[in-house]
Amino acid sequence: MKRISLSLLLILNVALNYAQSLENLNANRVLLPNGWSLTPAGESLPLGDLPLNIAVSNNQKLLAVTNNGQSRQSLQLIDPKKFIVLDDITIAKSWYGLKFSKNGKYLFAAAGNDNQILRYAISNNKLVTPDTLYLSRNKKENISPAGFDIDEAAGKLFVVTKENNSLYILNMKTKKVETILPLESEAYTCLLSADKQSLYISLWGAKKLAAYSIPQKKIITTINVGDHPNELLLSKNGKIVYVANANDNSVSVIDVAQQKVIETLNAALYPDAPSGSTTNGLALSKNQKTLYIANADNNCLAVFNVREPGNSLSKGFIPTGWYPTNVKLVGKDILVSNGKGFKSLPNPHGPNPLANKQTVTRHQGDLQKKEEVQYIGGLFKGTLSKIKQPSRKQLGIYSAAVHNNTPYTKEREMNALGEPGNPIPMKVSAPSPIKYVFYIIKENRTFDQVLSDVPGANGDTTLLLFGEKYTPNQHALVKQFVLMDNFYCDAEVSADGHDWSLGAYATDYLEKTWPTSYGGRGGSYDGEGFRPIANNKGGFIWDNCKRNNISYRTYGEFAGVNKPNIAILKNHICPNYDWSLKVRDTTKFRLWQKDFDSLLVNNALTQLNTIRFGNDHTEGMSVGRPTPYAHVADNDLAVGLFVEHLSKSPIWNESVVLIVEDDAQNGADHVDAHRSTAYLAGPFVKRGFIDHTMYSTSSILRTIELILGLPPMTQYDAAAPSLWRSFTSTPNFSTYSHIPSNVNLNDKNTALSAAAKQSALFDFSKEDNIADHLFNEVLWQGLKGKSAPSATHAAFIHVDRKKEKDED
Repeated sequence: MKRISLSLLLILNVALNYAQSLENLNANRVLLPNGWSLTPAGESLPLGDLPLNIAVSNNQKLLAVTNNGQSRQSLQLIDPKKFIVLDDITIAKSWYGLKFSKNGKYLFAAAGNDNQILRYAISNNKLVTPDTLYLSRNKKENISPAGFDIDEAAGKLFVVTKENNSLYILNMKTKKVETILPLESEAYTCLLSADKQSLYISLWGAKKLAAYSIPQKKIITTINVGDHPNELLLSKNGKIVYVANANDNSVSVIDVAQQKVIETLNAALYPDAPSGSTTNGLALSKNQKTLYIANADNNCLAVFNVREPGNSLSKGFIPTGWYPTNVKLVGKDILVSNGKGFKSLPNPHGPNPLANKQTVTRHQGDLQKKEEVQYIGGLFKGTLSKIKQPSRKQLGIYSAAVHNNTPYTKEREMNALGEPGNPIPMKVSAPSPIKYVFYIIKENRTFDQVLSDVPGANGDTTLLLFGEKYTPNQHALVKQFVLMDNFYCDAEVSADGHDWSLGAYATDYLEKTWPTSYGGRGGSYDGEGFRPIANNKGGFIWDNCKRNNISYRTYGEFAGVNKPNIAILKNHICPNYDWSLKVRDTTKFRLWQKDFDSLLVNNALTQLNTIRFGNDHTEGMSVGRPTPYAHVADNDLAVGLFVEHLSKSPIWNESVVLIVEDDAQNGADHVDAHRSTAYLAGPFVKRGFIDHTMYSTSSILRTIELILGLPPMTQYDAAAPSLWRSFTSTPNFSTYSHIPSNVNLNDKNTALSAAAKQSALFDFSKEDNIADHLFNEVLWQGLKGKSAPSATHAAFIHVDRKKEKDED
């Protein structure tokens, strides 16, 4: 098997020769909250929430897009030549599957957890009320159709699913399911062979491509491919199947006759890069000589010369928007769906600190109308990019732009930025005076909600909800140690937030499926190790520790009471630790304290300790439960007691505490919806320092890794700057004393208000079993009892870009 990577020499030479064109791209650069940048090529068209798939009619006169996000889900019909939207209709539930009939008179779309395929007639460039093909009429069945293909001559519809992991074959004339075949894992899509005798199925969770024989009615072979195989593409002559592998940054090239992989294309920007490119879309040029590959997390297309399968050559890269999910070709135009659009945004009006409830109509978990509530789950709308197929010269310029947008490099994996003598080493495995790391993960707060009242901070106090009165210890930490007011969560919600917080990545499975469950459309909470397909390829920080002989222990992260969610944590959990909101964080602190003291006495203290204090999430206004202020005060007191106890222990001189929120979905922020709080404490942490450096969740992990001598896990912690600027080589060993709470922790919600009635309907058994845009409206109205002041703020870091003209 052959792996192919890009030589940078040609790109750099071309970039130097055509710096002006590169400057034009750079002039409109957008900086994302994770430190990566966008310089999207071509012109664009607005799409809906999380476009996952594009379909092109056979005559190439129509384009369809399925938008599968948390808020409004929709289908759009587009004229690719005029580049205008012809129709835009709401679909109750949808996910990925999309295909035109051969004659272009119908559009088929997967209807998600409604377990249906919808067949829309197209009349006067409009989508007409659909006919329904049922996989099951029982909506309580977990089926969830994903990709599908159609044999119109035989009248058969082939559908694969991602919930009950099956292949369904429907007779389109009788509308009856004729075959249900269990599959080895969750499936992404399927594709008929040129002779319609075989069906290829990407087994998303099994690293395999399955070949189903239609005459024999069984799977006749499986072919090992890369991790998380997703989109499939068949060459025009039917001899080659291309398979995109999201977790491997690669595309498997399969010879149909031989039924084997003949080469593997490395779609990442550098050879042997760790996970992080998220390869998930494929398109071939009309002459079948050029393959375009969408790299979702690298925000680009990789381009390969594939005229000789088995001897393909990398040609370069094309910059796209944020999280490109699909790519198709129409004539000489490349069409790309950018899942998150072109920029990140602030959310001063939501999820709702001060939103006017009368302007929004919705049911639990499903935002049906209006944009007034700026919930992060539906805030970033997709776009469609149209890019002319570039000349060699233009591709060199585009490639240089992609490299400029990307902070990850191979050199950064083992060599971080920093300063000589700093406690945060610049090289992996270099010594640090810090031996013990205590990493605390909290729940869902923005910076403005908690710390906007701190002097010197970039804060908007109109959005303050849990200021110094309620969080005196967290305020004391940022005043005594370091205030970071430019810190951003890599995740949007808890479903991907805990995976980002412990693994510096969220898989394509998580990123593409959490919006369905968070939108109240079925599905489950699959992060935190609950579903194997959702787990990162190389595991999480604990796996990294085990690979490098670093001891570790978890307190509630990726673990229930005496039960780890993943195997790596077996025998590495604190007995009886219960992270649920029903248990006070101060009680969790005492469990940690007892365990810590015991380990210390027995000389068995672990080097990495991950602790979950999540009660700052609160339980809203639920009657009989602690008030939001009591919950947040309890969380703050637990943090204060924790730092105090550690600071008065024998190992304080070799310790550091790092505290983050897993995500920032639970409130508003005037800078960006991802901006959150982060805290540091320890002898080697600077005192009274304000650090305005831009950091992300991955920066926290990079810092931990460098302290413990661990290599990065993905491209994101490899690229992220460590927090070295907040550390000093001159330690201050003075201890910390907690500040007693100003709130009675026994305070309960008693008033049977509208907010309390709504809270009674919420499920707090998991951190995000309720829609946070609803939850936060209840929270703010219950605490403030008043309407929101109007607020207008700038976007994160954005300059409107002009349409790029092709220079060919």
